[in-house]
Amino acid sequence: MLFDEGRSRTDTAPVVRPVAAPVPGAMFRPADAELTASAAARVADGWAASTQAGYARDWKAFSSWCTEAGRTPLPATAETLASYVDHRATAGAAPATIDRALGAIASRHDADGHAITTKAARMALRSYTRQWARAGGRRRQAPALTVDQLRLMLEAAGRGLRGLRDRTLLLLGYAMMARRSELAALDVGDVRVVAEGLEAFVATSKTDKESTGVTVAIPYGTHLSTCPVRTAAAYLAALAENGITTGPLLRSIDRHGRLAGTPNAAGRGSGRMSGAGINLVVKHLAEATGLEGVTAHSLRAGPATAAAAARVPRAWIARQGRWSERSTAVDSYIRPADAWTDNPLRHLGL
Repeated sequence: MLFDEGRSRTDTAPVVRPVAAPVPGAMFRPADAELTASAAARVADGWAASTQAGYARDWKAFSSWCTEAGRTPLPATAETLASYVDHRATAGAAPATIDRALGAIASRHDADGHAITTKAARMALRSYTRQWARAGGRRRQAPALTVDQLRLMLEAAGRGLRGLRDRTLLLLGYAMMARRSELAALDVGDVRVVAEGLEAFVATSKTDKESTGVTVAIPYGTHLSTCPVRTAAAYLAALAENGITTGPLLRSIDRHGRLAGTPNAAGRGSGRMSGAGINLVVKHLAEATGLEGVTAHSLRAGPATAAAAARVPRAWIARQGRWSERSTAVDSYIRPADAWTDNPLRHLGL
């Protein structure tokens, strides 16, 4: 039996539906077309949590609008889709946000076996995109953090256990060109010091759908204050001194300076920092140094842009940051550097 991934009617998780009819003459029992509860849970968990949450939000927003407008969300007509695009455009949503919503709506229809026509909606979105551009609209992107700016944030982190954790967070994020979800998922056992520097094992990531895992090599830094290897080693030693040799690497610290997982520490569970928590730390340290717009993504964009400016091959940058070989996302960091280093006007003698 073949299956197709889709969204469930609860809008909270994908479901699996049969997409092929039984072979003529074959005998099947009713249970043959059903998933066990545990199998269904595994299939649903195959989708990234962020994808599930994003699809649920987009579908809920579309369904609510349809109800208010007296329209049918499933199956939706081409006119309904185009009108929804106009509704979101009139409300000032960014074109990328509307495009993502159309993708979620189309995916839901496909999962429920409904054909959908998005041509009119796409044409409306194209018109709005031109209007958005003429009005000065730009895709908001976290600025690439330079090494000098990173050094200021490291100084702002201060001392003590919290400061050491935050410096480790910054330097690992920068050296690994890490996504915040990858940083949050690191365990103590995933990071180890070797002769050449540091090895960090990323068990799963956005471009590693099969969770094969990859080990990221991090060499020693030139300066002690910005060396990710020595900083991470000091943090690991501090964790060990507090009796922590397993579990989350980056973990919360309560207002009394007690590390999650140690006696009398406030909070429940493992205390693993979330991606959102990591982002808050980065933004707080950036604001403390007067930097605007910096987010956890700046830790990823910064080294990629700097490496491109230093003429590091694209393939090396993509490998360090776990971009897929065919990804165009990495080019958004490389091209700004190339625009200056490979500018044709440098050869015209102006």
